[in-house]
Amino acid sequence: MNQFLFATSWCVPFYSLLGALLTLPWGIGIVRRTGPRPAAYFNLLTTIVGFAHSLWVFKDIWSREQENLVITWFQAADLNLSFALELSPVSMGATVLITGLSLLAQIYALGYMEKDWSLARFFGLLGFFEAALSGLAISDSLFLSYGLLEILTLSTYLLVGFWYAQPLVVTAARDAFWTKRVGDLLLLMAVVTLSTLAGSLNFSDLYEWVQTANLDPVAATLLCLGLIAGPAGKCAQFPLHLWLDEAMEGPNPASVMRNSLVVAGGAYLLYKLQPILILSPVVLNALIIIGGVTAIGASLVSIAQTDIKRALSHSTSAYMGLVFLAVGLEQGGVALMLLLTHAIAKALLFMSSGSIIFTTHSQDLTEMGGLWSRMPATTTAFVVGSAGMVTLLPLGSFWAMLSWADGLVRVSPWVIGVLILVNGLTALNLTRVFRLAFWGQPQQKTRRAPEVGWTMAFPMVTLTILTLLLPLMLQQWYLLPAWESIDWYVVLVLVSSTVAGVVIGSTIHLHKAWSRSTVLAWRLVQDLLGYDFYIDRIYRLTIVSAVALLSKISAWSDRYLVDGLVNLVGFATIFGGQGLKYSISGQSQGYMLTILAVVGALGFFISWSLGLLDKLPF
Repeated sequence: MNQFLFATSWCVPFYSLLGALLTLPWGIGIVRRTGPRPAAYFNLLTTIVGFAHSLWVFKDIWSREQENLVITWFQAADLNLSFALELSPVSMGATVLITGLSLLAQIYALGYMEKDWSLARFFGLLGFFEAALSGLAISDSLFLSYGLLEILTLSTYLLVGFWYAQPLVVTAARDAFWTKRVGDLLLLMAVVTLSTLAGSLNFSDLYEWVQTANLDPVAATLLCLGLIAGPAGKCAQFPLHLWLDEAMEGPNPASVMRNSLVVAGGAYLLYKLQPILILSPVVLNALIIIGGVTAIGASLVSIAQTDIKRALSHSTSAYMGLVFLAVGLEQGGVALMLLLTHAIAKALLFMSSGSIIFTTHSQDLTEMGGLWSRMPATTTAFVVGSAGMVTLLPLGSFWAMLSWADGLVRVSPWVIGVLILVNGLTALNLTRVFRLAFWGQPQQKTRRAPEVGWTMAFPMVTLTILTLLLPLMLQQWYLLPAWESIDWYVVLVLVSSTVAGVVIGSTIHLHKAWSRSTVLAWRLVQDLLGYDFYIDRIYRLTIVSAVALLSKISAWSDRYLVDGLVNLVGFATIFGGQGLKYSISGQSQGYMLTILAVVGALGFFISWSLGLLDKLPF
């Protein structure tokens, strides 16, 4: 039985795909009498099967060697299109995480979207989402991974624009799609180039090719920059980070998946590409710069947000920036630990924020307050999720940060400063959100805010328990350091940054009536951070304006040069035809004379243009 499940592990993504296809009769309106809920149940059933299958294989795979499966899709002459799959503890563990969080998100969506008329369509999109992520987890082919990333881009566009009757939602979906397409296009260029240079796009083959590759430094740099562009777009990294903030216009269950798994999917591909990126030290430094700038910048931006989902989404960009920083420093194990701990904690935070939005019908933090006594399960989920995000002993993120800081405290001490700053700002931001939403006096929209139903509470409670038990799971997988090897000075510094963030967030004055500070200096800083350092306006004044100018020049040249030349030839033909009809006399010698004169004139013009007349003796 175990051997059969192991051999059919490649079927896990197809369970979700089958669930998505089963929703079509309800999604396109063929079945209406039963309502859309049966479509959700079919999708839930296939997700449960996929989760059980992947969990069984994950428990069994620790006693096996890693296996690589090659599935040939098309072969003709020298053309061989095949998909390589990797069955390892890392890939199957990622599949368990994806199917498990997707299952909880779907149960959560049953309660959150119970009155939505397009429930079947939403669950169908979640099924495609989950299938692409599961396929990305076990993919050992860069070609297959690129195709799955494209499916994720399309799914993001459809889920962000789910409520397409709202103009702002349509704009957000369009911007998210085109921002990701920039990174995907550069990645496609790198994939095509790499297939030509290496002859194969399987990761195992690429790792062997890298050992003997001898590329020009400029070519290697351009190639590796294209490879990191796709993950940068998926992980909302600077300068392709604006889409994640706008993507918060979509339904909250999709935001749970997007902020915990989709961004992790891009970072997982970057982890797989790390052995290839050593071709260019310049690109490794670029990863460090991109990750550091995004981590610090997004952490600063998050503390100025008054929308609860946007305050959490910017911290997602910040933590993915830490993952980029880890890959740039060639700390792949740390990157995987960060992805695991962040995914669970961030899913819990977004579920708790979704419960607040569902109950209060508001995302504005200035309209909330006093929810801790009215929504105890939601409050507990937010507190535990926040503790799991920062370096609070003994929860998961603490060990991820410690394993990183402990290894680099002497090699790259400046990294410790980045970790301390990001961790402290994250603790400050989460404390600020907690005070505005759960603490203080109840506001008009929170006076009668009841706790959510069981379909939304069950996933939150489950993830709360999982977050608390995560250190025991890490110990079971031998991922925790021995007590005697821990640098307690590093521990003290990391925990102190968390305490400092909580203390500052608890003591700074927050007045709900002041959406903007009355002090000019603070208002300028607040606007600078609240509008994301005005990057969208900078893009509008530079890149967008340049593209618009080029478009106008292209339109003018097409209208007056290309069309003008064509119209001139047509007009000359019509004019010549109309003029020649009056020269018809019926005398053949006249026609021959006209033909000879025109041919002679054309021959003279061609000879002159080619410079043949210059060779004549006269």
